[in-house]
Order: sequence, then structure tokens, then C-alpha cells
Amino acid sequence: MLKLRVAAVPAGGAANASLVTLLAREFGVRKSAVTILRGAASRIKHVHIEGDEAKLAARLKTIGGPA
Repeated sequence: MLKLRVAAVPAGGAANASLVTLLAREFGVRKSAVTILRGAASRIKHVHIEGDEAKLAARLKTIGGPA
């Protein structure tokens, strides 16, 4: 699990857009590869990131996610 904070206000989807941009940049994928599966209107979100599983797992490990 990652805990993230974004500065954008949760109005008009700005916070969700910021989250998608942040995750895409950090994982080196297109924004279209990041999908909010659950929690679009909640503070807790479940996301899916498309890409090479090994590369994504390695990046997650380097930014402080679960081993």
C-alpha cells in the first residue's frame, strides 16, 4: 500500500487527476495506464497501473511500497 497526498482540492476531479499524473510520472507509464478502480469520491482509492509487472514492482519497492 502506498500513502500519497496531493495538493489539489477534491473539487471537479482535480485531486483524482493529480493522483493519476503523479502515479504515471513515478511509475513511468502513460496517464491512460493508471485507472482509479474504486474510491473516486473517497480519500482511500484503489488504483490499477498497466505495464510490465516486474518493472512496476521494482519501482514500487524503490519508492517505499511493500516488498
